[in-house]
Amino acid sequence: MDQIVIRTDVCVVGAGHAGCEAALACARMGLETVIFTVSVDSIALMPCNPNIGGSSKGHLVREVDALGGEMGKNIDHTFIQSKMLNLSKGPAVHSLRAQADKAEYSRRMRMILENQEHLTIKQAEVCELLTEDADPEERRRGADKKVTGVRIFTGAVYEAKAVILCTGTYLNARCLCGESITHTGPNGLQAAVHLTDSLKELGIGMRRFKTGTPARMDKRSIDFSKMEEQKGDERVVPFSFSTDPEEVQIGQESCWLTYTSEKTHEIIRANLDRSPIYAGIIEGTGPRYCPSIEDKVVKFAEKDRHQVFIEPEGRYTNEMYVGGMSSSLPEDVQLAMYRTVPGLEHCKIVRNAYAIEYDCIDARQLYPTLEFRKISGLFSAGQFNGSSGYEEAAAQGILAGINAGRKCLDQEPVMIDRSEGYLGVLVDDLVTKDNREPYRMMTSRAEYRLLLRQDNADLRLREKGFEAGLISEEQMRHLEEKKRSIEEEVKRLQNTVIGASSANQNFLERHNSALLKTGTTLAELMCRPELSYEALKEIDPERGELSQEVLEQVEIEIKYQGYIERQQRQVEQYRKMEKKRIPDSIDYDDVKSLRLEARQKLKEFRPVSVGQASRISGVSPADISVLLVYLEHESRRQP
Repeated sequence: MDQIVIRTDVCVVGAGHAGCEAALACARMGLETVIFTVSVDSIALMPCNPNIGGSSKGHLVREVDALGGEMGKNIDHTFIQSKMLNLSKGPAVHSLRAQADKAEYSRRMRMILENQEHLTIKQAEVCELLTEDADPEERRRGADKKVTGVRIFTGAVYEAKAVILCTGTYLNARCLCGESITHTGPNGLQAAVHLTDSLKELGIGMRRFKTGTPARMDKRSIDFSKMEEQKGDERVVPFSFSTDPEEVQIGQESCWLTYTSEKTHEIIRANLDRSPIYAGIIEGTGPRYCPSIEDKVVKFAEKDRHQVFIEPEGRYTNEMYVGGMSSSLPEDVQLAMYRTVPGLEHCKIVRNAYAIEYDCIDARQLYPTLEFRKISGLFSAGQFNGSSGYEEAAAQGILAGINAGRKCLDQEPVMIDRSEGYLGVLVDDLVTKDNREPYRMMTSRAEYRLLLRQDNADLRLREKGFEAGLISEEQMRHLEEKKRSIEEEVKRLQNTVIGASSANQNFLERHNSALLKTGTTLAELMCRPELSYEALKEIDPERGELSQEVLEQVEIEIKYQGYIERQQRQVEQYRKMEKKRIPDSIDYDDVKSLRLEARQKLKEFRPVSVGQASRISGVSPADISVLLVYLEHESRRQP
């Protein structure tokens, strides 16, 4: 029987949150794209908490949307509760979080993929990467091989110019619930068991990570009267810059807060020997910032209780997610443990909690474009890169998709640095640091977070999405109008002077603000903590009607002007180092006075800039000084 050979432009392996964004990006760039999944029913699956966003993660969703991605739009259509977090703090850490209807989120994303021009969905397990020797130009850049396509388990071959690996937690996956071990992916779905061998044969270094999920309860067995109700915001803010705010003002579902008890902790401590984590059965490393309840009880022994959030999995199901109590303990221990939590005394478990182990890579094998250094045309994104979380996956997915598409079109790749977006921080941390556990995005990782707010993601990244072909001219016109409105209103406030009239003094007195001794501008008044743009409307009769998104930017720009300018100066210094590119052809053995460790690390990671080199563990400031002198000397030698 003849072998089936199908020619396409891009193959995307995996249809989780990374794979969906990667495939949509390539297809929307006009490239024939095939997305492979072990189960069509698992497209955009939410195997853990069915929510999108949260602290720092909300920033990533907004950035995906600014670049032309789908995640923000999808959650705007399928959320059941929405809340803006950290409102008591400054705007740099405000983050949107929405509880999703799990089934509806997956269903709608599948519909988007099925109806996307140039995109084909294929249910199949990819078992082999196909490659050939790299050409001289690719070898000069450090690649040994060039990807040519994939082979699926049935034997069919898909020839492609680029391949994007988005395997999530499916590679050689096994789920553990006490002594019960099943070799499946999340939710009992088929694992991908053949691809790892192919990757290892190509010299790709693999790692073994672990994550987990809590039990799901039958809503009818829960006593909510013993819990604290957690409602959504009265006025919902959409994730997508393209969503009409009025469309998301819907009836919302409640979540609930309760706590573990000392009895809970006693049961866990008495059964630690039955936990795969502490019995040595689990080989993979778990996420530090999302520990199991066993880890919490052991590592935070001084705490007498831990928060537990009871959250609905959808509008049309009785399944409730028990946030904060992921576990791999046996079923009998789980039931006893959960029933010590106030409100869960008579709970019935629909799905047991479990831990899942899976194969992933050391992402230091990638360029900041998410292309493999040694294999031209091969990209990867998501949990396969050692990260955790739907939002981190989607953000990597759209970047990998854009760059795989641009590779096929012989265009320069898109790079996002640490000063441009949380996505830049995420990717830079993955490709330069030795992450020995699943990486999670946090606001504290972003040095320039006052500039990288969730509210201005479109102002920062829309243009890059437009250049990639994912943002329309109409969207860009809207953005330019928004920019113009912000600039004009800021300028007007800075130039509008008010005097110490009795009406103005009375206004200030009522707002507990210092009275005027001389004239001042409206912008200067706005800098006072007790006054806001909205409050000043009373003494600003010349004000026109502006959209909420413009008002928000005007207020932040004026109130935080000094801090913003200081951070912009820091960014200028950072970019000087990022602009100092390191030639692909550099021979680090020629760089005299480099310490041996630095030379080894630089040869291994081959940073694209001096800035990236400075963030590699084992490369000291002294080594960077030596490298700068060498590069300056070499540039002078060039004709």
